[in-house]
Amino acid sequence: MVTFLAGGTGTPKLLAGADDVFAPRETTVVANTGDDIELGGHLVCPDLDTMLFLDGDVLDRETWWGLADDTAETHDELERLADAAGLAGGPRYLPDEAQTSGRDIARWRRFSGVAEFMHIGDRDRAVHVTRTSLLDEGRSLTEATRTLADAFGLDRTLLPMSDDPVATVVHTPNGPMHFQEWWVGRNGEPTVEDVEFRGADTAEATDAVLTALDDPVVVGPSNPVTSLGPLLAIDDIERALRETPVVAVSPFVEDTVFSGPAADLMDGVGYDPSTAGVAEAYPFADAFVLDDDDATPLDRPVVRTDTRLDDDADSRRVARAVETALSEVA
Repeated sequence: MVTFLAGGTGTPKLLAGADDVFAPRETTVVANTGDDIELGGHLVCPDLDTMLFLDGDVLDRETWWGLADDTAETHDELERLADAAGLAGGPRYLPDEAQTSGRDIARWRRFSGVAEFMHIGDRDRAVHVTRTSLLDEGRSLTEATRTLADAFGLDRTLLPMSDDPVATVVHTPNGPMHFQEWWVGRNGEPTVEDVEFRGADTAEATDAVLTALDDPVVVGPSNPVTSLGPLLAIDDIERALRETPVVAVSPFVEDTVFSGPAADLMDGVGYDPSTAGVAEAYPFADAFVLDDDDATPLDRPVVRTDTRLDDDADSRRVARAVETALSEVA
């Protein structure tokens, strides 16, 4: 058994064509939930859903978000209604007192659905409605995720990092804002001054997550700050990673990032935006997979390959490099 930590698109792209290397029935994915938000009363879990849709063979692989060929009539009508009513667009936070009352798992990240600032497809929305309703019926996020995984026919075990709320909050010169506001609502502006994982000090990993972390762990080429940072901020998870073999795939080629806001975020929290900075952020990693063109000297075993992840053939190639690295440290 092997456990993958997932946030953003890095780990899903790594696993997309890797079934021959890491069989789904023999792997677990523990997904970041710091990016989750409640939008219009529905809990949206982007990193859980990307894996849910990938393994359910319905993921939109152009955007790596949402379901392929989904319609968006509800989303479009929300925008039309807001415009017709003279309501300002989002992101629109609910009042402060509403951020911590009610549904515990959604605290600190509640947004109005008026002119919703994230694009939610119609079938995608049905997943969020079902998840939220299961939570309101008394199920944990882990239990709700298991129910949805069964509905999508997953062979792989998919787990949220915690059943407790953790919210990724980006601190900027304009004040703090949830990661989704900063990245989706404001296109990665303004400058990052720090990143807070609100709630992580009291959040706990579930027994299922801790059991999964007894197995060798793979950290995909995800953003070390906002994709993996919320997991690492939970003491139980960080402690478990120090006690199990871990292989990490760098999302950089030296100081060039493949995609996303990793460089800005790493610089904002004091890490060098580079493979060297990733190694510093992952002191628990026993080995790394780096790109052939990445000559960064590390004090741990390194396996090199072409780390592009543009298609399934790329996934298999990088997965085999991960398998080789695991064989050296597991």
